[in-house]
Amino acid sequence: MQGNRARTRRHPALTAIVTGLLASLTGVGTASAKSDGCPSEMVRVGNACVDRWEGSLVETLADGSEQPWSPYTPPTGHRVRAISRAGVVPQAHISYYDAKLACQHSHKRLCRADEWVRACKGPEHTRWPYGDDYVAGACVDYGRTPATYIYHPGRAAISYEGMNDPRVNMTPNTVALTGSANQCTNEYGAFDMVGNLHEWAGDGRFHGGYYLDTKKNGSGCDYVTSAHNGVYYDYSTGFRCCADAGTLDDADDADDADAEIEPALASVGRLDRALEQIAHASIEQVTRHRALAGMIAGLCTGV
Repeated sequence: MQGNRARTRRHPALTAIVTGLLASLTGVGTASAKSDGCPSEMVRVGNACVDRWEGSLVETLADGSEQPWSPYTPPTGHRVRAISRAGVVPQAHISYYDAKLACQHSHKRLCRADEWVRACKGPEHTRWPYGDDYVAGACVDYGRTPATYIYHPGRAAISYEGMNDPRVNMTPNTVALTGSANQCTNEYGAFDMVGNLHEWAGDGRFHGGYYLDTKKNGSGCDYVTSAHNGVYYDYSTGFRCCADAGTLDDADDADDADAEIEPALASVGRLDRALEQIAHASIEQVTRHRALAGMIAGLCTGV
């Protein structure tokens, strides 16, 4: 056991690639979701369950039915609840208070700051999810398009209108589908905790940076912003939920997950159709290479 751990420390990038790839193939991380007190969309980190993927939303209507909520639209004033799914556009334009309510409506809560950081750093307590040394493009934080300046030149780009223009995150090469950065994880199995979108935590601050910045306010998992109050939101603010282990039932199954993902992908704008095609093509390609993933995992343990 100690020999294997030493080998993986010498090859953190390879380990992160294999861990992320196998997690995306199986739908689970290293932890066993059905036996560790956490439902299948969450991973066990200490005494907490942490959502595997950045949060997205569904709206609860007056008759109790639910419909997908656009990730490009603030949910303020609507009853929404949080879901955690791979391969979808995560919810941006969300405030701390709306994120907190969305988690509560799914019988969860925002992660405490220490839980969030622990899940991000992984069992090895590294600065980035995949290791101590920054790897450009391992997370969704490198070479992305600053789209606010495309639609709102100059100082208008940092105005409320510029930073909440729904076209910003609809622009290619901005926000990415949840879990698409396979290296941006660790042995716990939570994805995108650095980059893609900022994530509100229970301390009322957002953590981890977003697709244009993961270094200005601390590096990687240590990134935290306290400059905004709880009602603030823009194109960069997202969230994920946590829960105490053993307090949630695993009510998910593959059919329900597919039924929820498909309308969510199809309902939120014309560019999402292109994203949907990319997502499905990626899934098909990964499925064809399950055997290759197993071979890579074997090579990793033998390095």
